Amino acid sequence: MVDLCVQIIFVQKFMINEVFKVTQMQQARKGQITDEMKKVAEIEGVDVHKLVRGLAEGRIIIPKNVEGRSRPVGIGKGLTTKINANVGSSSELEKVKWEVEKAKAAVKYGADTIMDLSTGLDYEKVRKAITESVDVPIGTVPIYEAAVTASKKKGAVINMDEDDMFRAVENQAKAGVDFITVHCGITKDLIGKVKASNRIMGIVSRGGSFLAAWILQNQEENPFYSNYDYLLELAEEYDVTLSLGDGLRPGCIHDASDVPQIQELVTLGGLVERARDRGVQVMVEGPGHVPINQIQANMQIQKTVCKEAPFYVLGPLVTDLAPGYDHITAAIGGAIAAASGADFLCYVTPAEHLAIPNVEDVKEGVIASKIAAEAADVAKGVGSAWKREVEMANARKDFDWEKQFELAFDHEKPRKCRGRRPTQEDMCTMCGEFCALRLVRDNI
Repeated sequence: MVDLCVQIIFVQKFMINEVFKVTQMQQARKGQITDEMKKVAEIEGVDVHKLVRGLAEGRIIIPKNVEGRSRPVGIGKGLTTKINANVGSSSELEKVKWEVEKAKAAVKYGADTIMDLSTGLDYEKVRKAITESVDVPIGTVPIYEAAVTASKKKGAVINMDEDDMFRAVENQAKAGVDFITVHCGITKDLIGKVKASNRIMGIVSRGGSFLAAWILQNQEENPFYSNYDYLLELAEEYDVTLSLGDGLRPGCIHDASDVPQIQELVTLGGLVERARDRGVQVMVEGPGHVPINQIQANMQIQKTVCKEAPFYVLGPLVTDLAPGYDHITAAIGGAIAAASGADFLCYVTPAEHLAIPNVEDVKEGVIASKIAAEAADVAKGVGSAWKREVEMANARKDFDWEKQFELAFDHEKPRKCRGRRPTQEDMCTMCGEFCALRLVRDNI
């Protein structure tokens, strides 16, 4: 009888473990092809078995919470470059409907994912409304929730404790968030190196600064680093993809590629391997502000140190002298980064460094990033990108204006531009009767 009870308990534990082993990576390792894998392979035009191998090895991720409702999106090696758009309220400006409008605009113009970075008191309402309004994967930064709650209930951000931090992670996992940024690489040792460095901007990551301030105040190690196994446990249960945040990313060109940035990356490389050992999907975040001549090296270092984990970069911005135009500086850097190996571009809007973006800023930021991603995919020889380019070339040759508008990232602006002064269908007002295409067509 005792033996039977032991066997029943063992079977129950085994069944529970099997229920919780639901991550896309774990299923890929078992050779199980999920509906999400099939859909991503179809969208990307790649062999599903090749996709499964990429997932099993951690070179590809499909951020999709088991509790979520988002459509599957594949990010990683051999896939098209993806775009993320940040939205979210702040303590200075909190309008739920406005954030929903921005999220919808971002998806309309081509964002593959949305991150809600809300730090206002109504962060839960904002996140819920955004999640219900779009069907793309949703990302968050749980330390923001912990910080806002601690500030409200305990008087200051630095008064949060470990339970507050992990409670925020669990709350957002239960709410269906598909990927979360966690700044696991900021350690006590690294904060000391930042203080001793010749950085101008110091720590510009908001989440990174929260943790750095907490570490300095409490003289304890970063809980997301010291209790990383518990973080992996939560991520595994809900198949939440970890986006290992670059808390020490450079905040200006001067600070790029310094010791703190690279040492944090080395730390994250070790955490990538621990996540993979657990079957948890993981990607790594990158800089930041980087001169053009350093971008390729940064991408290669990350891919080497982090064993080809998908790389998610903010920009990079290639000059600090373009406030109001940082979507352009980021697109320049993003194109080079993606062509050099980055898999996922976080958009930058014209409002970067200046204000919370409005709907028009979101539109311009997404389109600029789409241009960067397309340029990189063409450089990498991605078939779908080249197909679009050839279609546009043929549409221009044939003066097929409607097809050109359809293929354009912004369907509206070129149509308005074309309509400023109506002219013949087989010319534009730039060249008129001296159009090179017409001359060749009519005389040769």
